[in-house]
Amino acid sequence: MDTEERTGSRCSCSAGPQAESPCCSAGTPPAGEVGTTTSTITSADRLDHLLARWGWNRNGHRVEPGLYRLGSPTADSPVFASANYTLSFDALRSALAGVDAWILVLDTHGINVWCAAGKGTFGTDELVRRIRAADLASVVAHRKIIVPQLGAPGISSQEVARRSGFAVEYGPVRARDLPEYLTTHTATPAMRRVEFPVADRLVLTPVELVIALPMFLAAIVLWFLAGPVAALAAVATILTGTVLFPILLPFIPTRDFSTKGMILGAVVALPFAFSFGTSPALPTWAGALAAAATLLVMSAVVSYLALNFTGSSTFTSRTGVKKEIFRYVPVMAVMAAAGLLAGIALGVSRLMGAI
Repeated sequence: MDTEERTGSRCSCSAGPQAESPCCSAGTPPAGEVGTTTSTITSADRLDHLLARWGWNRNGHRVEPGLYRLGSPTADSPVFASANYTLSFDALRSALAGVDAWILVLDTHGINVWCAAGKGTFGTDELVRRIRAADLASVVAHRKIIVPQLGAPGISSQEVARRSGFAVEYGPVRARDLPEYLTTHTATPAMRRVEFPVADRLVLTPVELVIALPMFLAAIVLWFLAGPVAALAAVATILTGTVLFPILLPFIPTRDFSTKGMILGAVVALPFAFSFGTSPALPTWAGALAAAATLLVMSAVVSYLALNFTGSSTFTSRTGVKKEIFRYVPVMAVMAAAGLLAGIALGVSRLMGAI
């Protein structure tokens, strides 16, 4: 039997007697091929998680779709569905330490369960297709597959049952609750509750910081064009929108993320606006213009960065986010443009000797 090792202990693939290619090859594995995995998270896995959090090689953090054997499962062992995003797959297998089980990995194009369910890739069609491709009916004696609760938006249990004969059982929100859940197959209210604590919010900031890297370059330019205070204001804007905002998210008034960001941006901008507005090196009109430019630009940029978090929050909806984008992005654009024009006017005035 041929075996191909992949990504440390994450998985290896064993081809069945009728297989023509190893199960870790691209595409849908032929029926009869079953991969093997463990609950151990290696240093290579942790490095993969770190790189994924920082957005490095975003589309490369994938597990090959198909059926995997965890431990020594039998025909009566439970079957779990997962996404082929490494963090999703690893969270599931590590939570099942000591449990003999089957893991059916759906092709979500390297996207986590929740987001893939919203996009339809962690969906009914893909689940049914993987059940058939793995010939799951011949692997297990029961007809039940446990799906993460966050995958429910993409899965129609009635359709899955009708088309595959397998009943869908929705497990808890968090994989770490699975050992307790498996004792009764009944989720407690706490297991069903979707939480968004500060730790979960902060874990999103590395990717946002990477996206904001060009803004740090702008801070360097501002250092030479407008001085260290302007450069510090740019850095403060970036850190406010990517780090401070998710920390303070529940405590900022208003419902929309955009207005939350505007409020926070304005608060952080006030010291810088005051510094420019009271600078003895500027005439009164120039100081007022500099203060206004600071308030407008910082508020608009923080508002824009805050809007990015709507895609990862537990209490936003797709329609609500669309409405917010159409409502506030034009406002952000006008604010930013007005602030930039004010800054350009100051620059021209300085070149002409008016300041």
